[in-house]
Amino acid sequence: MPLYSFVAKSTQGQEKKGNKSAKNEIELAKELKKDGYFLISAKQKTKKRKQFFLNFNHVSLSDRLMATRNLEVMIGAGVSLPKALDVLALQTKNKSFRSALKSIEADILRGVALSDAFSKHPKIFPKIYSSMIKVAEKTGEMEKILDVLAVQTERSYNLRTKVKGAMVYPLVILATMIIIGAIMMIKVVPQLSQTFTQLNVQLPATTRAVISFSNFLSHYWFLAFFLLVLLFFLLKIISRTKKGKMFLHKFFLKIPLFSSLVKKINSAYAALSLSTLIKGGVPIVSALGIASDSVTNFYFKQSLLASAKRVEKGGKLSEAIARFPNLYSVIFIQMLKVGEETGETSAMLERLSNFLESQVDNTTKNLSSIIEPILLLFIGGAVGFFAISMIQPIYSIMQGI
Repeated sequence: MPLYSFVAKSTQGQEKKGNKSAKNEIELAKELKKDGYFLISAKQKTKKRKQFFLNFNHVSLSDRLMATRNLEVMIGAGVSLPKALDVLALQTKNKSFRSALKSIEADILRGVALSDAFSKHPKIFPKIYSSMIKVAEKTGEMEKILDVLAVQTERSYNLRTKVKGAMVYPLVILATMIIIGAIMMIKVVPQLSQTFTQLNVQLPATTRAVISFSNFLSHYWFLAFFLLVLLFFLLKIISRTKKGKMFLHKFFLKIPLFSSLVKKINSAYAALSLSTLIKGGVPIVSALGIASDSVTNFYFKQSLLASAKRVEKGGKLSEAIARFPNLYSVIFIQMLKVGEETGETSAMLERLSNFLESQVDNTTKNLSSIIEPILLLFIGGAVGFFAISMIQPIYSIMQGI
């Protein structure tokens, strides 16, 4: 039986904390009630080793999309919320997701609101979920709000899939080039190096550099692999720090090829989240704070948080966004201004998100054709440098014969 860490109170108000084994939280509450205590909160204690693996069991956007859509269908069909969550937990193969859904089910059975239950799992269900569901709890339109969330999640998923798909081709080419280069350095260059040594040929600087690098890879390939892995983890750690994020995200905003795409993607995420939240009845200041979690770039996140403060003081959203012309396009600001003037901010943001998504789609489709000549130049330069470095001594030998 699982072990629970609990907080309970007696009828006299005396608080009790401790650990107790029970089949589930309902059984735990019954056991405590026998002792004259009422369960206030409970958390299942997970073994450290198990928790370590659960943390790496990432819940994908597609998993969340399917769960949202299925929950909407079951609620619309009249299935009770605890039962619907139990069905979702049985359907999913992801252990982290199943654990979260079972925890939410237990919270619902204990009388906790669905919005509060979702808010306990921010890594799986972002803030937009708890905010929208809180609106649904007030209006009684749970099915409608879940449909809006499902559409928003689906569009975010499609947008992310398009971007990832566009990056597959250049990454495959780059990986193939690195593998072929490593094989050449480990297998081909040492044989040529032995030939040059036997013939006592005077080698140019470029050839000596290639041979030195080849010798390093041949004898210390494990060290090279370790350094690559170390570099990967160092970049990952740095990217999680505030200064690291600021540097990397600013770098991507400056790269000519990717700058426009980064801006369009983040603008689309911002417009999509804001339109969904405002349509759901979330106040605009809160909507801006929540939408800041949906964008991926640090500077876009800060712009939305700064805009929220300005709007809270009585400023217009279009004027607040206009303070960041290096991030948001003129058409974004103008369409937002028109939406405010006509009282159709939500509808205008939805149109804006559709427009930006189509732009991202066109850009990602053309990305491969843009990157291909750059990759060819890079590969051609690398092959040319290698060929000249290794053929030049052979040419010198032929001239000496």
